[in-house]
Amino acid sequence: MIEQIMNKLPEMPIDQAIESPTKAGLKWLFLDLNSYFASVEQQDNPALRGKPVAVVPTMTDSTCAIAASYEAKAFGIKTGTKIYEAKKMCPNLICVEANHKKYVEYHHKIIAATERCLPVNKVWSVDEFDCLLLGRERAPANAIALANKIKKAIHEHVGEAIHCSIGIAPNSFLAKVGTEIEKPNGLVLLKPEELPGRLLDLKLTDLPGINVAMLSRLNKAGILNMKQLYNTSPKQCRAIWRSVQGERFWYWLHGYDVPYQSTNPSMIGHSRMLDPKLRTMDKTRQMGRRLLFKACTRLRKKELFAKNIVVKITFLDRQRWVGLRDFPASQDPFTMMQFFDDIWTQFCVECFGTATPNIPPHQRLFLKISTLLHGLITEDKITNDLFETYLHQNADKKDKQSRLTTALDHLQQRYKQETVWLGVVPKTLAGDVGTKIAFNRVPTRDEFDY
Repeated sequence: MIEQIMNKLPEMPIDQAIESPTKAGLKWLFLDLNSYFASVEQQDNPALRGKPVAVVPTMTDSTCAIAASYEAKAFGIKTGTKIYEAKKMCPNLICVEANHKKYVEYHHKIIAATERCLPVNKVWSVDEFDCLLLGRERAPANAIALANKIKKAIHEHVGEAIHCSIGIAPNSFLAKVGTEIEKPNGLVLLKPEELPGRLLDLKLTDLPGINVAMLSRLNKAGILNMKQLYNTSPKQCRAIWRSVQGERFWYWLHGYDVPYQSTNPSMIGHSRMLDPKLRTMDKTRQMGRRLLFKACTRLRKKELFAKNIVVKITFLDRQRWVGLRDFPASQDPFTMMQFFDDIWTQFCVECFGTATPNIPPHQRLFLKISTLLHGLITEDKITNDLFETYLHQNADKKDKQSRLTTALDHLQQRYKQETVWLGVVPKTLAGDVGTKIAFNRVPTRDEFDY
């Protein structure tokens, strides 16, 4: 099967300007903060240092750890471990509720400390970023000195409990791989002339982009270890990945500095693990509307419009319900709230048999709610509905909503801290609603103000 696909694939053209790995030398420095959320908590509270700490979304044993200190990891606790299981593994485990605003503030402090030594090229996530090395900085001794200088700057200007692993390599991909080889507080050079070198000691899943599904594809193609993967061809990788991304992966693995492709956001949304007191029908609905309001605000800040909304509701038993509505491209919260309410009514009918279920007001039912806006486009890509153009009443309503939305944004920008909102705002234990750090997105500071 793989051979048949390979025979039909042309080679990916590689830009002639891309230097060979040996000529480019040690071109990139990648920094990965160790156990970031837990380290920030230990920095913020010295009493936690040297102790097993788990950062959790909410203070309940039914949740899972979203970060663990190295002291906790020594007991086998890791991201995703259920807290009731973690406490069996480590009876002295200390749980701390996540504070995403604090982690974003520390993120900016760490960026500033790094840039005292070297400009940051790209922020990959809240705890990962890379720097481009130039000229004499690429000499191994100079690169090592810069890495140690960055570590020292972080300790001096951010905190002694904040540690990082640094990888240095001919491309950013391998530099990131280098950060995984030694943790915590590691420093690894992957010199192009020594490749594959230490790469052969890794498991396939240690490489970025190889998850369980991709591992299965590699295994089916007869690739079971790093040596076999390294000895493949670009065409074979492209056939296994079923896209040109596989070919790029091959070149990255072999040290070529092939540029990453920029991508546009496919959706904007927020989700929330509900505090125990917010797991009722009324509170969950209020939270859903609040999350949607925040998503709409982000949508307008990016000058985008959405064409559909998805609402996901997770019950305490982990069963999940999903509802979807399509609509003409919009960015105002009034339109979105109407469709959210339609979806909520559908949810009640499908799950409880009536639009107004007779459920005791304090009965806890839900674990999590998400509101996601999809079909994102810019204003110049909007095609107005033929009939809506001629419906003066709808056009007038749309204009009023647009002006009111603008007024809301102006008030928010001027006064901050949720000056005006739609409906009731549920109070959470963490104090903020919906704003949290995603895998590859760092919230802006002002997102914690609305």
